Amino acid sequence: MLLVYPVNEIMKYIPVLLGSIIVGTTSGNPLWSLIPVALVAAFGIARWFTTSYRIDADHVQLRSGIVARRTLSVPRPRIRSVDVEADLLHRILGLAVLAIGTGKQTDKGEEFKLDALDTSQIPALRAELLSHTGQYGPGPVDEAAPPHVSRPDALAESGVEIGHWRAGWVRYAPLSLTGLAVVAPIAGLGAQYGVIDVLSKSAVVQHLDDDTAAIVAITVAGLTILTLALVNLAACAQYLATWFGLRVLDNGTTLHLRHGLFTTRQITLDLARFRGATLNEPLLLRAARAAQLEMIMTGENPRQKILPQAPRVAVERTLDELLRSRRGPRADASSAPSSAAAQPITGSALGTVDLREHGPAARRRRYTRAAWPVGIVVVAMVGFALAGGDPPPWTWTFPVVFAVVMALIAEDRYRGLGHRVLPGTTGPTWLITRRGSLDRNRDCLEAPGIIGWTVRQTFWQRRAGLATVVAATAAGKKSYLVVDIPIDQAAALIEEVTPGGLGRR
Repeated sequence: MLLVYPVNEIMKYIPVLLGSIIVGTTSGNPLWSLIPVALVAAFGIARWFTTSYRIDADHVQLRSGIVARRTLSVPRPRIRSVDVEADLLHRILGLAVLAIGTGKQTDKGEEFKLDALDTSQIPALRAELLSHTGQYGPGPVDEAAPPHVSRPDALAESGVEIGHWRAGWVRYAPLSLTGLAVVAPIAGLGAQYGVIDVLSKSAVVQHLDDDTAAIVAITVAGLTILTLALVNLAACAQYLATWFGLRVLDNGTTLHLRHGLFTTRQITLDLARFRGATLNEPLLLRAARAAQLEMIMTGENPRQKILPQAPRVAVERTLDELLRSRRGPRADASSAPSSAAAQPITGSALGTVDLREHGPAARRRRYTRAAWPVGIVVVAMVGFALAGGDPPPWTWTFPVVFAVVMALIAEDRYRGLGHRVLPGTTGPTWLITRRGSLDRNRDCLEAPGIIGWTVRQTFWQRRAGLATVVAATAAGKKSYLVVDIPIDQAAALIEEVTPGGLGRR
């Protein structure tokens, strides 16, 4: 850790250190640039001398801080999860970071992490910290496990594999905005340090005015293609680094995830906290018949991802395996009832069942909201023309194209709007709600996880006879919305999901 802490601190302050190197070089004395590096490294070394932890029969305590001392204390009965993470440097040195979760959302600075422990200590410590939850209690262990695998690790790795990463899935990585999220900060950092000035003063840019329109168009097209290539490459690299080797194991009580290329992560989730799932379907992923799977769990990350960008079939299959323990013994294909009112709840049913449309009023509301931006553009152009401006005639085609695009988005938003209530044969009732276009979510929530309801109406919703029904829960995003449902259907929806939820008898 006397190596890890200084290296991590230096990586954290790279922008500042780059600035100091530039200042030291321009001043003619490069030694000045080494002073900030030495100070940052010394700060990292000081962390080792000022950080300690203690585990006793009742509490786990972590003391840290150089100037301001801080002590974090967690009662051991409150521990709900123990996650293990190791970046490349940790793995080279045989170390790992152990993060303790209590089922309560905390700020980044308040996370309870033991950084870093010898990997040989991790299995026994994880088993000890989770012993009160029964996750590592007595039970069968795979006798075929390699002899170097300890009992706690064998228990964590036991269970049914309900999902795993495939190399072919990397083709879905460019269909999300992760590549742009990676490239944008790098581009911003380059702009801050004068890259744009260098490009604008280059000979190629200076002579663009002398070239023909065709050359300018070719140059712009080339830059666009290069940008798209960089964004797609960054998306694929981020996808591989994060999700390489993903395995999802279900042992009946916990869900164990392991993934990562350079930084490996092991996440243990208590299935007793499972309340549902979200199928995230951005526009491009939806066009490629792919999706992402997120868990709705009490006290966990509101968007705890189980499967990254993957084929829709694989997502539904993993969701089906997650629901297997929540279906009754009669919930199989041979005993499935013909009635749609009571059916076995499967991952395919939650992911593909037709939803109830919200009617013409909801559609008009989508088109009305899409028309506002178009109206603003038209008014701005007309005002510019009346003020004496002389826009080129071709610019008037922009409002027309913009109106067509907004109309297509409005129609897609309406087609993505809907809900459905699925009563199970022996398991719980499910509420499915979907909304969005560019970023569409299909939320599937168990009725027992709903702790309250809210029916709200804006001024425009009241005029249209619509309402938004909010299902409150202690899990996931805390509230799941059924948007723009006809007001006369709101009470029936609540009663169908949670009989007696309106206080009626």
